Amino acid sequence: MKKRKIMLKIIIIFIFFIYAFFGLFYLYIRLSPKLNLKKANTIILYDKDNKEFFRGNGSKEWIDLKNIDKDLINATISTEDKRFYEHNGFDYIRIIKSLFINLKSGSIKEGASTITQQYSRNLYLNFDRTLTRKIKEAYLAFKMEINYSKDEILEGYLNTINYGNGVLGIENASKYYFNKSSKDLSLGEASILAGIPASPQDYSPINDLNTSKRRQKIILDKMVKNKYITEDEAKNAYNEELVFYGKKEKLNLTTLMYYKDAVMNELNNLEVIPKDYIENNSIKIYTNLDLEAQTKLDESIKNNVNNDLELSSVMIENKTGKIIALAGGKDYEKSQYNRALYSKRQVGSTLKPFLYYTALENGFTASSEFMSKKTSFNLGNEVYKPNNAGNIYANRKIPMILALAYSDNIYALKTNMFLGDNQLVNTLNKVGIDSVDNNVSLPLGTSEINIIKLTSGYKVLANEGKKNNNYFIREIKSKDNKILYKFNQEEKQVLNNNYVYILSELLRNCYDYGLVDYNSPTCLSIRPKITKKYAIKTGSTNTDSLIVGYNKDYTLGVWVGYDDNKKLSDKDNSISKNIWVDTMENYLRNKSDSWFYKPRDVNAVLVNPLNGKLATNESKKKKFIYYLKGTEPTEIDK
Repeated sequence: MKKRKIMLKIIIIFIFFIYAFFGLFYLYIRLSPKLNLKKANTIILYDKDNKEFFRGNGSKEWIDLKNIDKDLINATISTEDKRFYEHNGFDYIRIIKSLFINLKSGSIKEGASTITQQYSRNLYLNFDRTLTRKIKEAYLAFKMEINYSKDEILEGYLNTINYGNGVLGIENASKYYFNKSSKDLSLGEASILAGIPASPQDYSPINDLNTSKRRQKIILDKMVKNKYITEDEAKNAYNEELVFYGKKEKLNLTTLMYYKDAVMNELNNLEVIPKDYIENNSIKIYTNLDLEAQTKLDESIKNNVNNDLELSSVMIENKTGKIIALAGGKDYEKSQYNRALYSKRQVGSTLKPFLYYTALENGFTASSEFMSKKTSFNLGNEVYKPNNAGNIYANRKIPMILALAYSDNIYALKTNMFLGDNQLVNTLNKVGIDSVDNNVSLPLGTSEINIIKLTSGYKVLANEGKKNNNYFIREIKSKDNKILYKFNQEEKQVLNNNYVYILSELLRNCYDYGLVDYNSPTCLSIRPKITKKYAIKTGSTNTDSLIVGYNKDYTLGVWVGYDDNKKLSDKDNSISKNIWVDTMENYLRNKSDSWFYKPRDVNAVLVNPLNGKLATNESKKKKFIYYLKGTEPTEIDK
């Protein structure tokens, strides 16, 4: 009996503390500043020409709930949150039901997010699955429910939700799909629009009318079940002949929102603007986005990728460090995972230029030779047996000229061993490529590196040995144009420009017909598309295909592969090269050719590129190759 009384007291005390906690929490939220849902966290992004390309919280056309068609409101509630007007922001009945369904099926079949939760997620402008974001979402949902009426929350939700094809907000969606205001929608039109937010890419009638109609049927059936309409009204609405307008003023790029996410990631990492200021105020972010570059990249991806391959790509302005275009995948609406920001993959032979820069700095020249043949390397406890691509070998000594053009693995490994431990790692660290595994296979790109970091390393070569910082955001202003942040660039000379120039000229050989011999340069397949001077290098593994290249002004890197690391086919391997050349050539089409001035300490010498010796009239091949003064070849080609 005594124990029972003690337990009862403990339970009463526990309940008291629970109620006290929630009472204090409720009071705290009540007394804390109230968000203005029409302005809170409104983030406007501008491109390099100060033109708006994204508005985070809602759109320019905010429409009052009373002016939105009633059928659209009822269809949305029936589909997304039928107990919206009954719960406190969290539908516990639906949570329990979804848990049971998901446990029974062994997979995520049904979600339980309410309209309030979805709206709070929209305000935070990202869809990452971190615990921190989930807690913020729950807190904001609870805060909304305490401080705002259900109608105010529903109004905000409808003005910010994604209706596919880059359209945010019901008024914009109504005008995009049907060329009319949302107050004038028919039941058929309303039920089509209400079905889109669950999966904007799949349920947009512009993208797939059949799937959209199947979704519409589900919406109408739910409206009948919830007694908003009759069965006859549902039937008539489904059979209504709809005319889709399908136009909007803003760009319809499938990759543009990856750039937006990269901007938001940089914003979150800036320590100069408090997080609570961003969450409670409107700000204007002026970015380095070049819409022409982004459009050309987007078009190149659409024209070259037509299966379940994924990709990442970044384009950087060399002298400034401005990231002017970025793709974290091929279609943002299908996958929001930003591979350009977060993915690391093996980079293959794209590390070889840094190896050969190191070699040039340590006494090698473009004519330095190693034997190219099948080779086993004795590493003490094991024997390492690498292969050249296609098992193609010269079975003779070849110069660095051919080794780089053909991407000869044996030459690269011998060079790295000759230079000794840490030489290549030191060069990589100088250009900002860190955290690599220092092992014998490093020159073959067995380390996993992010595409931005890799491309940025090449940018140092393109910037004549000077390292600067990459950035997306050039300036941030408050809604009343007060400057909150301004980027300041720092630059440092980390590589010798004489060797960088020699290397850049050697990388032009990767698409030179004149170097075809027992093998072919690695970029010969895209040579017919090339009209300007570039330094280019490819890299590949069984699961990854990369290419990075530059001229004096811009550096572009492209990775292609499967998210599940499936093996690439020969056809897959050509895609990255075509994306690269199509993007660069189309972007630079109306720009003059831009290449580097030869340093005064570098000489051009006519040699036979097949053996690196001084060319004669009888030489099979002749080409100008560059050398540091005093290191020119002396042996004559015979």
